[in-house]
Amino acid sequence: MRGLVDAVVDASVWSMSSAEAASTLLELTRLEAQVVELRARVARHADELQVGTDVGATSTATWLAHQTRMTRSAAAGVVHLGYDLDTHDHVRDALAVGDLRPEQAVVIVRAVKELPQDLDPDLVIRAERHLVEAAAEHDAKTLRILGRRLLEVVAPDLADQHEADLLEKEEAKAAQAMRLTMTDDGHGKTHGRFTMPTVQAAMFKKMLLAIAAPKHQAATHGPGVERRPGPQRMGSAFAELIERISAKDLPKVGGTDATIVIHIDLDVLTGRLEKAGVLDTGERISPSQVRRLACTARILPVVLDGKSEVLDVGRAKRFFTKAQLTALGIRDGGCVAEGCDWPPWLCHAHHWQRWADDGNTDLANGGVLCPRHHARAHDPTYETTHQPTGKVTFHRRT
Repeated sequence: MRGLVDAVVDASVWSMSSAEAASTLLELTRLEAQVVELRARVARHADELQVGTDVGATSTATWLAHQTRMTRSAAAGVVHLGYDLDTHDHVRDALAVGDLRPEQAVVIVRAVKELPQDLDPDLVIRAERHLVEAAAEHDAKTLRILGRRLLEVVAPDLADQHEADLLEKEEAKAAQAMRLTMTDDGHGKTHGRFTMPTVQAAMFKKMLLAIAAPKHQAATHGPGVERRPGPQRMGSAFAELIERISAKDLPKVGGTDATIVIHIDLDVLTGRLEKAGVLDTGERISPSQVRRLACTARILPVVLDGKSEVLDVGRAKRFFTKAQLTALGIRDGGCVAEGCDWPPWLCHAHHWQRWADDGNTDLANGGVLCPRHHARAHDPTYETTHQPTGKVTFHRRT
């Protein structure tokens, strides 16, 4: 077979007619499927013979990867396909004659494996045959969908319960797999990746499409932007969605609303001075961005040299006010315990002299501590020492 292919290495294809090119392309696709089946069958046999162990390879897949420069996962996939085809005759036969694409074969095998373990073997064979026949009309993506409804064809009385069990397992795995990572590149952009359950992803997508929809864009930006939402439009919708979420609808963080606080001069806010604003999370933003956000009330500006709220309430209140908590967070920059790096929005406000012992609820008698150090500050077995730097240290009493 290799000799035949070698014979056409230098053959020109420019002289082929449209019909010849089309038929040749289809035949090559069928040939590729046949080669995949043969390679998988030989790979399974090689694994049974433990090929590669004589040269110290840990497995046939590892040996194959080293010899062919395939990735370890790709080589393992070849061996696994060989074992799968050995137990799924209808898939193997269809692949061996080129009637099935390799990706279709993988999808069908996976769908059959997901059927209940105690299902009648005759029904399993019937299910496999059904998907192989469906592959003549559907690609791998559609077959994956059909595979999830396979029991409705071969055992409709079991389908609903099986689907419910399968969905519960998938949802449990999805909940454990949820991830979100964000990285600031230092140039005004943050890059991120996320993994979330399908239902929340559907809700998220619908929210973004509501904002990115041409009708909404035309209403907010004027005509001329009515086009199908693309990646850039969806990204803009994501940013707008974040700005639309009210801090009042979110849990409180450290006793305050989850509102971005920005430190800014009054002259910047009024447009008389161009100077960057500093967020309480440490990032810097442009003066024009500050004024835009302040105009839409999406941030809480802490204005220097301007009219401010009353921060010292003395003995009038037991708990620190929101304004005081904001001011404490800005002043301390985070947990004031020596060596702690917890940010202010995850910290608690603490009275250095207890309110019950006539301590005032004001900035001079307050500081922010993370939950761990706040608990230590109230632990009678520890002594709190205030350092000249504004930090505090804790030492176990002797």
